[in-house]
Amino acid sequence: MAADGGSFPAALPCAFSPRARQYLALCAQDGRLRIWSTDSRALHQEYVPSAHLSATCTCVAWGPCRATKEGPQRKKRKFDTGHVAEQTDLLALGTASGTVLIYSMVKGDLHCTLDGGHNDGVNCVQWHPEDSLFYSGSDDTHIVEWDLQTGRTRCKWKADRAAVTSLCVSPDGKLLLSAGRSIKMWDLATKEVYRKFTGHCTTVTNLCFATTRPPDSDALYFLSGASHDRLLSVWQVRSDGRDKDSVVSFTLTDEPRHVDLQTSNSKDEAVRLAVVCKDGQLHIFEHFLNGPCKKPLSPVCSLQVSTLRSGDTPLPVPLLTASLCADRQRLLLAYGSHLQPVLETTPINMSERHVCLIRDLNTAHSLSVDTAVSKVKTPIVNDQKSKVLMPGLPGHQAPIRAAPSQSEKRKKGAGTKEMSIEERLEQIELGASGTGGGGERVSTSLQTDGYAVLLVQALESRDAKMMNKILQTKKEYVIRNTIEVRTARLLPFVLALVRAFLTNGCFLLQLPDLVAQLGTLYHAIESRVKVYQQLTRLHGKLYLLMTQVATSKRSQRVEDLDHTARLVYEEGRKS
Repeated sequence: MAADGGSFPAALPCAFSPRARQYLALCAQDGRLRIWSTDSRALHQEYVPSAHLSATCTCVAWGPCRATKEGPQRKKRKFDTGHVAEQTDLLALGTASGTVLIYSMVKGDLHCTLDGGHNDGVNCVQWHPEDSLFYSGSDDTHIVEWDLQTGRTRCKWKADRAAVTSLCVSPDGKLLLSAGRSIKMWDLATKEVYRKFTGHCTTVTNLCFATTRPPDSDALYFLSGASHDRLLSVWQVRSDGRDKDSVVSFTLTDEPRHVDLQTSNSKDEAVRLAVVCKDGQLHIFEHFLNGPCKKPLSPVCSLQVSTLRSGDTPLPVPLLTASLCADRQRLLLAYGSHLQPVLETTPINMSERHVCLIRDLNTAHSLSVDTAVSKVKTPIVNDQKSKVLMPGLPGHQAPIRAAPSQSEKRKKGAGTKEMSIEERLEQIELGASGTGGGGERVSTSLQTDGYAVLLVQALESRDAKMMNKILQTKKEYVIRNTIEVRTARLLPFVLALVRAFLTNGCFLLQLPDLVAQLGTLYHAIESRVKVYQQLTRLHGKLYLLMTQVATSKRSQRVEDLDHTARLVYEEGRKS
C-alpha cells in the first residue's frame, strides 16, 4: 500500500454482479478467478484457468441474469408453468492471449471458450442486454461480435488504428461505444460509425451510458474517463450533430479506475455516480443532465478507508471497487487485498464532504470460506500419537544438510538434534562476519551461506517474522552467496519462490506491499524464459544456415580452383 499518499498498484479486473450485487468477481495476481458473496462475505467459488500464469485475465464482465437450463430436461409441473427463475450465471474473462473464457457459476466450470477472433490481448468485454451476443475489443484494433449459442464469431470489423481499450452497449441494445484514443459510436445493425467524439489526449479506459433515452430526443448522454486524466467527461448525442465537445466535466483526485452509475430517465431525475480513483479514494457525484455546464463539478462526497497498524498514524487502504445500492442511500465497498477483499455496506453521508472510515484489517481478514469450496478434508487424529513436521525436524522435504567440511559419521543410536531456523540464521550471520561472540573464528556449518533454502522453508512454514528477517538482510556476503548460482538453477528457483508467494494467499495478507511487485516479476521472468527458448531454437537454425552457406562458398571456391588449374594444364600441353 501507498502509505506515503501515493498511488496504489495497478488495478486488477473486478466487478460486482448486476442487479442485486450478490457477488464480486475478482482476478488476483495469481491468475485465479475468485467469486465472493456480498451477503456472507465469504468465498463462494474459485476457478483456476489452465493458462492462468501465461495468459492472465485482463478484463471481467458479468452477463445479464438469465434462466439456467443445466442438466437433463424434466417435465414441467402445472404450478411451474409461466414462472421462470432468473439468476446470475455467466461471467466473461478476457485474456492476454486473445481468447475469451465464459465461466458458468451454475456449472462451477467453463461454459465455453471463444477463440479465433483476436490475435492479440483482449482489453475489454461487453454483453448485449437482450440477445445472446457478446462483444470484445483487443490490441489488434478489431471488435468481434460473438454468438454465444454457437460459440463462434458473428462479425468482426476494424474499429480504429489504435487498440480498442473500452466498450459499452446502449441500454436499448442498438448502439455500441468503442474507444482507444478517440470515441466512436457504432450502429449495431449496420456496423457503421454513427458519431465520433474526440477530447481525450490519452487512452480512454471507461465508458458508460448515463441515460436510457433514444438518441433522436437529444437526451442521450454518456461519460468517459481516460488514463492520466483527472476529469470525467460527459457527452451529449444530438440529432443535429453538434456534439463535438463534452457538456459536463467531473473533477477527480486521480485517474478513474471503476465507475458505477445509476442512470436517469428524465431531466428531473439526477444522475448519481460513484468513482474509485487510482489513489484509492471514492468520489460521489450528483447532477441533472439538462445541457452544457461550463464549470467542472466537484464531488458532493469523498470517502477514504484507513487502518491503524503502526502506532496511531492511519494508513490508507486501497478501494478495489464500489457500487451504489438500489435504494440510492447505501454504498457497497470492496477494499484491502485482492486475495481476500473486505466487503462492507455503508450509508451515504452527504452532510460531510470528506469521510474517512477507520477499519481494523487484522480482524476483518479472518478467513471465511464456504465448505463447498474447499476440497481438503481434515483427518481426525490423536493428539498424543500425531507427529507434526516442521522446518528443522526430520521429514521436511527440503532439509539443510551439513557442509562436507564438518560432516562426521554419527554413531548409530546416538540422538540427533536439528537446528531451528533462528539458529541457522544466526549461523549464517556469524559465517558472514567470520567471528563468534568471543572473537574466535567461526566457520558456517550450513550447505551454503545463502538464504535460498531458508526462504523456501519460511514460505512453507508461513513464518512472517522469519521471512521479514530474511528479506531485510543487508549483509553483502550473504546476498552475494544467495544469488551466485548458475542461471539454469536461478530461474527455476525464482519462479518457484514467486509462485509460492502468489499462491499462498493467507501468508500474503501480512506482506501486502510485495503482491503487485512479485506478480509483475513472475510474469516478466516467465515471459523471458519462453523467449529464451525461442531464441535458442532460432540460434540453432541460424547456425545451421550459416554453416550451409559457408560450406557452399567453400565448395564453390574449390570448383573455381579446379577449373583454373584445368585451363592452365590444357594451355601448357598445347604449347
